[in-house]
Formats: sequence, C-alpha cells, structure tokens
Amino acid sequence: MRKTTKTAAVAVAAVAALALAGCTNDAVTVDHNITQDAENFKVDRRVVFFNGITDEYLLTIEGRCNLNDEGSQLEVICKTDDDTYKKSFLGLSDNVSYFAEQLEASDVSEYRYQVIFKPEQIIPDIDLETSGDIEGDGN
Repeated sequence: MRKTTKTAAVAVAAVAALALAGCTNDAVTVDHNITQDAENFKVDRRVVFFNGITDEYLLTIEGRCNLNDEGSQLEVICKTDDDTYKKSFLGLSDNVSYFAEQLEASDVSEYRYQVIFKPEQIIPDIDLETSGDIEGDGN
C-alpha cells in the first residue's frame, strides 16, 4: 500500500470513529451523566440488602452514596459531611442481594456528556524545600 493510500485510510477511519462517537442516544448520555453525579456524591440513594430466601431486610443505607459492585462484594461510599466519608463493604451471596434506588430526580443534560475535572488530582501538591540561609546573610 502506498503512503498516501495509508494516510487516506487512517483519515477515513478517524472520521468514521468520530461520527460513530457522536451517534449516542439520549439515554446513554443521561446514564453517563447520572453516573458521574453519583461518583461525585450528588445523588441521594437508598440501598437495601435483603435475603432472597427468607425475604428479610438485612440492612439499609441512605445518603449521597457511590456504589462499586465487585461481584461477591459491594462497596458503598457515602458522603456524610463536607469532607467526611464512610465506606462499607457488604458480602453478596446466592441468597443475599441488594436493590439501589435513586431517591430524587437528577437534573442532567441529555445533549452532552458531563466531564468533571478535579484540580487537586491534576495539579500535584508539592512541598518546596530549599537549602541555604534565607534571612540576613547579605547574599
């Protein structure tokens, strides 16, 4: 294949990928945006754990919580105050399961993805230490 043909093929593939990326439906975009809000503790949830054999409720957790289902374990992290969080680990089995309910409607855009940058994660926290006398040596 000649160089110009390869370049043209790469350009066509890039344009096709961008076109397909723009072809998401409203539900996919809303799902992404609600997930982003939940991961940033903006969604009130109720998580109920129950025994599927006895139909007994085992535990309920409510609050601005993010869920991480690891298969046999569910991790629930809830924001309890401005800078405080609680993390619970709950074992799941063939008879213990959970239901998570969003308690309030989310006001998210159906037309564009939401991306949240946290500057403290991008800009490193650097402690600067210098050598030498800073005060009064006249240099």
